[in-house]
Order: sequence, then C-alpha cells, then structure tokens
Amino acid sequence: MHFPTKQIGDFSVTAISDGFLSAPLELLSNIDPAEATRLQHAAGMSDPSAIHINCYLIRSPTQTVLVDAGAGGFKQWGGRLQDNLKRAGVLPSDIDTVLLTHAHPDHIGGLLDSAGDRAFPDAELVVQGQELDFWENDANFCRASERARGNFIFARRVFVKYRDRLRTFAGGEVLPGISAQLLPGHTDGHCGYHINSNGQGLLIWGDIVHFPHLQIARPDVSIAFDLDPHLATATRVHLLDMVSADQLLIAGMHLGEEGFVQIVRTGKSYRVVGKR
Repeated sequence: MHFPTKQIGDFSVTAISDGFLSAPLELLSNIDPAEATRLQHAAGMSDPSAIHINCYLIRSPTQTVLVDAGAGGFKQWGGRLQDNLKRAGVLPSDIDTVLLTHAHPDHIGGLLDSAGDRAFPDAELVVQGQELDFWENDANFCRASERARGNFIFARRVFVKYRDRLRTFAGGEVLPGISAQLLPGHTDGHCGYHINSNGQGLLIWGDIVHFPHLQIARPDVSIAFDLDPHLATATRVHLLDMVSADQLLIAGMHLGEEGFVQIVRTGKSYRVVGKR
C-alpha cells in the first residue's frame, strides 16, 4: 500500500491515515452552512462534513517518531492508524517518540489500545508544557461544558498511562532536527513541528485548518473546536502568510489523504498549489 512520503534531508516523513471524523458545518463561524456545503461539494467532497485525520511517521537513521496518534476509535472516529502503520512496516514497539500537536481526542485516542493500556509501549510522549497544564487544571475542567469534560477525562487518562515516559517542553528543538513552534488559539499549547535537514524544510502544522477547502481560501472561518477563535484565526492568517512567502512544504492533520501541500497567496486570500 502506498503512503504519501516526502524526503526532507535525512528524514523520511510519511502521512499515515487514521480515517475520518464527522463535524457538522454549523460548527463553523463566519460562513453560512449552505455556502460551506456548496464549496465542499465544488471541491469534490462527497460528504461535506467529513474531516480526514492524518498522523505523521518520521524516520531517520536514528529515530522512529510519530506525530499525533489519531482518534483510535474514540466516538467511532478514525481507528485505522495501527493497521496502516503495520502496512507501512512499522510495529508499535518501533516507535521511539510520540510528539503531540495538542491533546484533543482525535489526536491522542490512538495512544491507548482497546484494553486502555499504552498502544506504543516503548515510546516517550512529548507534549508542550502549557498544553499539559491546561488539561490537568481542575479549574479548566470545572469551567468546561458537559461535552468537553469528557475530553478532559480522556486526556488525563492518556497522560496517566504515559506518566513515566512523559516529557514537556516550552519551545525550540524537541529532537535533533525537529523544532516546535507554538501556534496558539486552537488549544492553549497547540504547536507545530519544523523538520530541517540538509537545507530542506517541512512544517507539520497540526490543526491550523479542519476544512482545508474552506479555511485556506477564507482564513477568517473558524470552528467551534477552537479554544480562542480570534487567536486561532490570527495564528492561521500569520502562518498562511509565512508559509506562502517562504514556499514551505506543509503537512497537517486535516489536510486530506494526500498529506502534504504548498500554499500560495492570491491577493488577500490563499490557495493550495500542486502537491510536491
């Protein structure tokens, strides 16, 4: 089975699908749901509410790293990661490190197996410090809605299971050749990861967009999953401006099964150009 893969210097980066989740377009702000549906259909999306979930496998001569772990079947979302890793020739015990962009359930659900134990028994779990603090803060839990409290409970369960293999960071280099960039707004410690090697670069930008056909062209469109929609929008606009100016190759958890895109600016908007 073919998985989209890019060679970035000494690093091989592969998009591994975990499947899909579904989110009604009514969760979007600054766009009419009927218009959003029309644009999704125009982009070839047979199910306008479908959001694809990617994880990224990073291999170097010394490392086997996974960025995010998909939903793992949480709320019947995703769940294909382990089978697809096996098809890519990777066993759970091969993963040295799991880097988290953030701790929403569609990014951490695959960290636990069906018995509730660590799905990657030998992996170090690396998470931004503010992100961990947010989910473990009881005041935040008490302020959360009934629905959101389930996300807190699940995140805490995951962190407990990996506690003896848990490492936090503030920013900067998290592994040789891989640096974190804080991208706030979606969650408190939402971040992306820059891979730089031999003059080549790639940014895994996490959840900068959920509906790429809508939010890249119209970055003012936010989603109810954003903790701070205004900050998430500002971060998205800044990042789209930066990556288009730098012609940087992008990977993202909800960019679709092709996994990698480049973005160009057209006036005050942005668009995806041919996959590289």
